[in-house]
Amino acid sequence: MSKSTNFTGQPIFGQLINFLDRSSISKISRKNGADRYTKKFTTYKHLIVMMFVTLNGYQSIRETIIGLLANAHKLGHLGLNYVVRRSTFSDANKRRPSEVFGEIYMDLYRKYASSLSDSRLSKQDLKRLYIMDSTTITLFKEILKGVGRNPKEGKKKGGIKAHTVIKANENVPCLIRFSAAACHDHTLLSEVNLPKGSIITFDKGYVDYARYQEFSKFEVWYVTRLKTNALYTAKNEFDIPDDADPGVLKDEIIELHYGEKKEKVHKARRIAYWDDTNKKLFEFQTNNLKLPAETIALIYKKRWQIETLFKQLKQNFPLKYFLGDNVNAIEIQIWAAMLANLLISLVKSKIKHNWAFSNMVSIIRQQLMDYINIYRFLEDPEKAWRSIINENDLKYQNTLFPEMRGAYY
Repeated sequence: MSKSTNFTGQPIFGQLINFLDRSSISKISRKNGADRYTKKFTTYKHLIVMMFVTLNGYQSIRETIIGLLANAHKLGHLGLNYVVRRSTFSDANKRRPSEVFGEIYMDLYRKYASSLSDSRLSKQDLKRLYIMDSTTITLFKEILKGVGRNPKEGKKKGGIKAHTVIKANENVPCLIRFSAAACHDHTLLSEVNLPKGSIITFDKGYVDYARYQEFSKFEVWYVTRLKTNALYTAKNEFDIPDDADPGVLKDEIIELHYGEKKEKVHKARRIAYWDDTNKKLFEFQTNNLKLPAETIALIYKKRWQIETLFKQLKQNFPLKYFLGDNVNAIEIQIWAAMLANLLISLVKSKIKHNWAFSNMVSIIRQQLMDYINIYRFLEDPEKAWRSIINENDLKYQNTLFPEMRGAYY
């Protein structure tokens, strides 16, 4: 019987990390002094071990070391020439700056961003659309200040908030910042710098009129929801075209007042929109005066895409158990999850077969260290089985006992 058509000389994990540029990782490491006083466990090896943890879903350092030992004869494919000690691994998670892993993520994202674009988004407005939101990861120790009131019994758990920006036609983060869960969202809006003509949408938790004014100055268009307690003055109302979406109830120019004495003014557009499906009234706020009102509503609706991304990350790379009890170790593990998500998204972008992301993660996790060509298998998972059946058909086509073939089906 011939060798499987899916066989390859490199385990699946090795094929995934082929996307990583070791020379770029070395440059980033040198720039940040991440390998200073390091003898063997370099930034690259640390990254590979963290990816091994994430893709396997390991929950402790001990479990990780056992997993590496079980695959000792395959580690050469990954660029590992020894199995790290538990104490060395723990110290690296504590001391090596998490920013290094963030820079590695961004370097990989910039290199492959063009291949992640979704051609199904044909409208030019959506191709320049960015979506911003945050997700909170609960911690079992009060490492970072948690959100909400203190409970009557016990201590309030800590939490880390990941503020994320994605491009609507890529669906992977292009900007990530971490803060304590109690940190207000709008403080991170100042770090968002987009090209002229870009559109960004976010929820009303990011209210910052001064930053909105800067967006208008640099011709960056935002779309959000108007806060119920917003102080504004209505100026003039636009006529609603006859062919407009029937959900558009009002389209007007307003002036929002802000500052200590409400002496500052931000000119914006307010759109009242009735969502007949959910039987709900939405009030949108934007600094773009040209796009049709229904397009503004559609842009805000696209914000749900980032919620789907957060769900994808938490379902496939659940961050419930951390390998360290300090902020740096936690951030490194979150970056590893983001990198794993990006690597699998890159694999998905290179195959034509329409796989659910969770199914791909499941296959990769189960066969991570097996010598299977992941692209060939995902493109046609039944090809190897069909070739076996065809071989059996040829082998027994002249047999006197054709019923014997059934044993091979």
